[in-house]
Amino acid sequence: MASTTAYEQPSISRAWDGVKDHIPTIFVVWFIAGLLWGIGYLINLIFIGFASNTYDSFGSSLLMISGSLASLPLYILSSLVGIMLSAIPAIYYESGQVVTVQGAFSELMKRPLRYLAAGILFSVALTIGFLFCILPGIAIAFVTPVYVNRVFVTDQSILGAFGSSFQSVYRSPNGMSFVGIQLLSAIFVAIVTVCTCGLGGFVAIPILLFYIQNLAYNKGVIS
Repeated sequence: MASTTAYEQPSISRAWDGVKDHIPTIFVVWFIAGLLWGIGYLINLIFIGFASNTYDSFGSSLLMISGSLASLPLYILSSLVGIMLSAIPAIYYESGQVVTVQGAFSELMKRPLRYLAAGILFSVALTIGFLFCILPGIAIAFVTPVYVNRVFVTDQSILGAFGSSFQSVYRSPNGMSFVGIQLLSAIFVAIVTVCTCGLGGFVAIPILLFYIQNLAYNKGVIS
């Protein structure tokens, strides 16, 4: 049963209050995800550097492939940690409790294979959706907040969470208004991020994630 806070009228001010309560957790998640990605990128660059100094084409190709394989686990870990940025608002509104750093990583390590598999499924579906007509990819993108919520705060199977997320968004009486507000909010955040050379995104993106999760409960898309 979700907290009463989840069903309150969403607002930028209310979302910002949620972000402020979670600043330490958000910072640590962002830092660790960025650090893992950066180390993976550095490893890949080192292998590319060796490959560029190798005159044997086979050896060069082997080094390039080795670099990609060596950095892949770090990229995967970075993505796994990074998804917590979306999961924190879901856990917060469901439980009504502030998600601490320890709480966030305890939740992540409780079911890491579930979260990893959920991320892979969603990424594959999103990629296929964009490749095969763009519109299916856009439709999938708009169910992200509901899908994340179902993966992290319920025991539904991953496929069940994916399917029910579509039903919740596109068969709900308020589903299309939920999609429309998501679109307008994402455009606004993109403008803020671009106009501030990316710095504004560190504030605007968490606010967006809290706002949209609150909106999903308020609109009855998540119940």
